Amino acid sequence: MTDQPVLVLAATGGQGGAVTDALLARRARVRALVRDPGRRSARELAERGVEVVAGSLSDRASLASAMSGVAGVFAFTTPFEAGVDAEVDQGRAILSAATEKRVPHLVFSSVAGADQDSGVPHFESKARIEAELTAGDVPYTILGPTYFFDNALGGADRILEGVLDLPLPPDRPLQQLARPDLGAFAAEVLLDPAPYTGRRIELAGDAPTPSQMAAALGAAIGREVRHEQVPLAAIGSPDMHAMWAFLNGPGYRVDIPALHAAHPEVRWTSFADWARRTWAGAR
Repeated sequence: MTDQPVLVLAATGGQGGAVTDALLARRARVRALVRDPGRRSARELAERGVEVVAGSLSDRASLASAMSGVAGVFAFTTPFEAGVDAEVDQGRAILSAATEKRVPHLVFSSVAGADQDSGVPHFESKARIEAELTAGDVPYTILGPTYFFDNALGGADRILEGVLDLPLPPDRPLQQLARPDLGAFAAEVLLDPAPYTGRRIELAGDAPTPSQMAAALGAAIGREVRHEQVPLAAIGSPDMHAMWAFLNGPGYRVDIPALHAAHPEVRWTSFADWARRTWAGAR
């Protein structure tokens, strides 16, 4: 293991936080880029031994400063604050800084399906970043997580009322992933990059149908939960509408058995196990 730190961008967010936790569990040195080091979440990272630095995903200068002397970088971009064009700008700032600082390895968290001409705006923005990354000089690995289990928490109130709203048929499998499993996989790649350099790897832990998801949630909260299929026409966001149209159509295509067989070091959480742990106090 290198003595140089691994830089995690957006380290107080869902993905960055999972990667940070996994790196710390493996006793790696971690440097975290955060917007505000004074926030409670950032102070808690510092208390755990993380080197916390201030910066922004769109600020090339702060990114370059944070990348000085690192063993690798976990990079993340988001379209959900300022749009897909701003996300591409974030990617370009990250890649420019990484090129300047000759970062030895960059792990970019994209999305499963970004290579499928999906027509989903926030998939296509990540595809543009991927294209610039693969055409550049920075050694890289691209990870493509599928739908996160945690997305179900957006409908927590409805689930507690006994309804799981999803714009999918009840028997349509949806490949999904636990954030800690992404963190564990990313940590493995960051700490042992040679087998992964130049590769694009999509990640999924389980593929339950909405009916199976509802049953698992019901078992976790101790009451019946039924799936209710939301009409695609009811989804007002063009981006989300396009995503659910994709998931109703070609969808993700991770070879889950092959992935899990190749990477037994990851625990690969099932949806039912995630539901049990997440909703244990909701009874």
